[in-house]
Amino acid sequence: MLDLGISKMALIGAVALIVIGPEKLPRVARTVGTLLGKAQRYVSDVKAEVNRAMDLDELKKMKASVEEAGRDVESSLRSVKTDFEKDWNAVTAEVQDMGEATADSPSPGWTPPPPEYRRPDKNWRLKRGAVPQWYKSRHGVRRQVQSGAARVARFRPRRPGA
Repeated sequence: MLDLGISKMALIGAVALIVIGPEKLPRVARTVGTLLGKAQRYVSDVKAEVNRAMDLDELKKMKASVEEAGRDVESSLRSVKTDFEKDWNAVTAEVQDMGEATADSPSPGWTPPPPEYRRPDKNWRLKRGAVPQWYKSRHGVRRQVQSGAARVARFRPRRPGA
């Protein structure tokens, strides 16, 4: 574009001062500055719009390629599904045929399944103490929670006269 240096701008300012005059020069400079700012904003808006249009085109191409890949995957999954269903039906038919043939007598290597596990009838969540109850009662170990008042009464010193 224009290659404006400091010397060229000074020359343009001196010519403008002579032609326009010192009274109108600040107003004209302000107007020229606002017009240049508007022009720069307009050019940047146009550039941004062009970039958005280019990005939109790229996104449309990318969307088309992703959709095509999705269709390819879907078709391959359908073919795998049909192959699997054919194989499954063939295997289940063979198993049913074998089951009908051997329904009267079990095979020699067949063993019945193990019995299902049953938890014992005791309350397994209840925590069992390691110290027996008779030992606790003989040695005065607390077996129940005491309230605050009972604890104070138990450990309160006795009056000598009572």
